[in-house]
Amino acid sequence: MESQLLLPAFYLPPVSYFHIIQQSEQPLIVERFEHFPKQTYRTRAKIATANGVLDLIVPIIHGRKEHVPMKDIRINYDFNWQRLHWLSIQTAYRSSAYFEYYEDDFVRFYEQKHDFLFDFNIEQLQLLLKCMKINRSLGFTETYTSRVEHLDYREAIHPKKPSLLMNPEPYYQVFKDKHGFLPDLSVVDLLFNQGPQSKSYL
Repeated sequence: MESQLLLPAFYLPPVSYFHIIQQSEQPLIVERFEHFPKQTYRTRAKIATANGVLDLIVPIIHGRKEHVPMKDIRINYDFNWQRLHWLSIQTAYRSSAYFEYYEDDFVRFYEQKHDFLFDFNIEQLQLLLKCMKINRSLGFTETYTSRVEHLDYREAIHPKKPSLLMNPEPYYQVFKDKHGFLPDLSVVDLLFNQGPQSKSYL
């Protein structure tokens, strides 16, 4: 069996996620059946603001069962986190070179409601691949797999682990003069600052 690149479904994934995709020629498979792990990029994205790095966290509905497959995790709309996230993104990037160019593509994720986190993350992933002109089709796992023939990155990219990007080349960021270069943020930081050059940066 041909090896495959196995990735989780993240919320506005970090730059390193797309670096892996861009560096690999294996078919891209997204994990649907893993037990949902807490405090990961599946529900959080990091952006650069005037005050430094800000974590945007998508709230989820916590069921009574401990182990829920990723595909069955529901988004919680008890408070208006969508408005908060979009205001934070606008405030952080409205002065970046390409935010206005992509704004209409992204605002719908903060105006429309998705029942399931997986669907929400996958729609964003498809848009991000399109915006960066990365021509990769997505496949999905049919069961949970732990087989070794896959290039398994399900646990490799984590907020509490060192970044997979070793000595990343700095690119222009809105608040670079204030905070210095902040590496491996959400890929929207790269996209809104670099636009069409994002793919060549990867």
